[in-house]
This record gives sequence, structure tokens and C-alpha cells, in this order.
Amino acid sequence: MEGDQVQIRRARITDVDAIAAIEAESFPDPWGGNIFSESVACFPSTFFVASFGNQLAGFVVGGLEDTGDEVYGHICNIAVSKGFRNVGLGKRLVRRIEHQFALETASGVQLEVRVSNVKAQAFYQKLGYQDVFRIVQYYANGEDALVMMKWFRF
Repeated sequence: MEGDQVQIRRARITDVDAIAAIEAESFPDPWGGNIFSESVACFPSTFFVASFGNQLAGFVVGGLEDTGDEVYGHICNIAVSKGFRNVGLGKRLVRRIEHQFALETASGVQLEVRVSNVKAQAFYQKLGYQDVFRIVQYYANGEDALVMMKWFRF
């Protein structure tokens, strides 16, 4: 797959069914289409999809959070369709949303990942994320989450 054939753009409501299908093939407790529809409306500047031709290949959605002391981006969900994995799309999606968060004055990015998902943890570590803390029983099945953070250097 040629990198220039992949387009990363903002998600549209017409993308929701394809996004939900990628989500369903990627996670044991997937978000439903209604959550993605709400996300398109609530996070229009920080919800991106990767498309290859007419086919949706992946997505990333997040929002800005203001703690009162810091504004940071929060990657809420990211997935790449099975047929498009291991070719750099996940990295491109993360870089795109990080860029948007920085443009919107975030000082860093936070995300949660399953403690059992060591492959995802290694992926994020390669992109500069560090383990911050653990949330006990974060996921529906009772599994803990590892919170990872990346601070921007300006």
C-alpha cells in the first residue's frame, strides 16, 4: 500500500457504519454506532479517519480536556481494520490527532490501554508515550487500564 494513496480526513456522519464495523472487528466490547454518531457531532475537529480509495481503513477519536491547570488531548478510541494493520496507519492517525491537539493548545495527550494489550503499549511507547498510572477494573470485563501520557515539547 502506497502511503500517498491513504487519505486522513475528518470523520463524517456517513462514515459511522464503517467505523463501527472496524470497531467491532477490533475489540471485545465495541462502541456502538450511536456513540460514534455522537462523537462526530461532539468532536468534529478531533475525529479522523484513514481511507484507502473508497474503503475506510481506520479511525481515531479524541477530545480536549481542561483540568483547570492543563489542557490536554485524550485519545478515546483508535482502530485499524485487519486488512490494513502493520503498514503505519495507526501511527499516522495518532500523529494527526496529536497535531490537532497541539493546534488547539493542548500540552500533551492521554490515553488508556488494557494492561493485557502489550502490543498496543509497545506501539504507544515507540510514539513517545509513558506509563502514568493504572485504573483498576476500568473495562467492562473487569480488566485494568494503563493510563499513558505524552507531553508536547514546544
